[in-house]
Amino acid sequence: MAHILIVDDSPTERHFLKTVLLENGYEISLAEDVLISQKVVTTNLQDGLLHTRMIRFDSVESRLQRIVRQTSNELNKQVDLVLEGGDIEIDRRVLNGVIASIEHILRNSVGHGIEEPAKREELNKPKRGQIKIEIVREGSEISITLKDDGAGIDPEKVKAKAIENGFLSTSTEISDEDALQLILKSGLSTANAVTKIAGRGVGMDIVDKDVRRMGGNIEIRSVLNKGAKFILKLPFTLAVSHSLLVKAGKQVYALTLSGVEGVIQLDSTELKEIYSDTNPGYTYAGHDYSFHHLASLLKTGGFSVNDDNKVYPVILIRMGDQRIALQVDATFGNKEIVVKPMAPHFSQSQGISGATILGDGSVALILDAPWIVRLLQAQTGNDAVVMTYTSDDESDEEATIMVVDDSITIRKVTTRFLEKNNYKVVTAKDGVDALQKLQNVTPDIVLLDIEMPRMDGYELATQMRKESRLTSVPIIMITSRTGEKHRNRAMELGVNCYLGKPYNEAQLLESINSF
Repeated sequence: MAHILIVDDSPTERHFLKTVLLENGYEISLAEDVLISQKVVTTNLQDGLLHTRMIRFDSVESRLQRIVRQTSNELNKQVDLVLEGGDIEIDRRVLNGVIASIEHILRNSVGHGIEEPAKREELNKPKRGQIKIEIVREGSEISITLKDDGAGIDPEKVKAKAIENGFLSTSTEISDEDALQLILKSGLSTANAVTKIAGRGVGMDIVDKDVRRMGGNIEIRSVLNKGAKFILKLPFTLAVSHSLLVKAGKQVYALTLSGVEGVIQLDSTELKEIYSDTNPGYTYAGHDYSFHHLASLLKTGGFSVNDDNKVYPVILIRMGDQRIALQVDATFGNKEIVVKPMAPHFSQSQGISGATILGDGSVALILDAPWIVRLLQAQTGNDAVVMTYTSDDESDEEATIMVVDDSITIRKVTTRFLEKNNYKVVTAKDGVDALQKLQNVTPDIVLLDIEMPRMDGYELATQMRKESRLTSVPIIMITSRTGEKHRNRAMELGVNCYLGKPYNEAQLLESINSF
């Protein structure tokens, strides 16, 4: 018997064709049914593969018990470790990545927190201290809470140490909650003496980096003489993540749903009113959010008001006690993405926890929401991100400058200088690399070195002046060859300006502005 697959975008037509063909004895399949069936098979396969990556948390319990036992014996303290929720499964990569951090926090709890038996008796506490680890699955996250019943962390002592070590100025006022986060700084320790267990000011900063590298964050809470609590929020798995795809400037990013409280829509009139304040803020559902434009924060664009009737999406994010509202240019819904680790030379990029390949083949970077929150907390005074908007008669397009130099140092320094002056920068390591990139971009100005491998500056200038699309692009040649003959040859080839190395930044900026 013939089998017929019906593919039609009209439900009415599909139903009519199906009825007629069934009456004539044909076997019928609808394209949508096939797709649904394939999706079920794919989902089951993905779930099965994911399950092979999972491991029970209590598989490391004996290891953690040994850490607490050895540390307490070294310090003549009596400490019990209690584990709750150990039967919960966690991604093997997540557990392997966080286990060293958990061990460090446990050592700190025994060394810094739990008092000696005699001291505990004076405080009417049980002679044996207790550290409890609680594991809870929260949707797409795993929450690991480590809490003890020791002395807690004194925020005033942390502030004093931070001022002493130069992390805070005496005039800066911060809350006790923010002060506790300072112990994540490298070099800051509240221990009175340096021991094998504590006092060196290293460790918690590494813990913070390890947790952030996996897309998580740390919350610290403490009550004096009652104990301290460390809450590690980690993704359930590093293989697949539920994310919100957003557009900031011309780039699409994936924002993990952990911490996202919701998405609202605001029109341009409301946004202009918000951004008119020195410290933009927004109140929603009784909570205050600091307000920021994501593209401005990432330096990929500014807020442009071109249509008073247009509405803009705003992402509401909460990390601990901090709430921020991020205005984006567009959202593309909740997507289940496969997380790809960054290459080693990109692994230290701040604010990026990974990347993913979208359905159209393009690559989207995964934003590290805790880093954004910390960045905004750290920005004060002149360092704050200034939110601006442009009206209809103001262009929000940044001029693009191509920097062509075989020295990576020169490229980095020049890029930093130009971006600080609100220029978009494209770099190339030599003439051949520049020609390849010029196929996809037409810069407003080219900064060009002479001595480079494969193709030097003279050859590149010659090629640019031969191509109609590039013939009018200004070329500023920056080189250590300051002789008259080199200058004359450059001018003959169509170079517009000739500067010597090391260049004067003010002179370079003046030359750029003149074009």
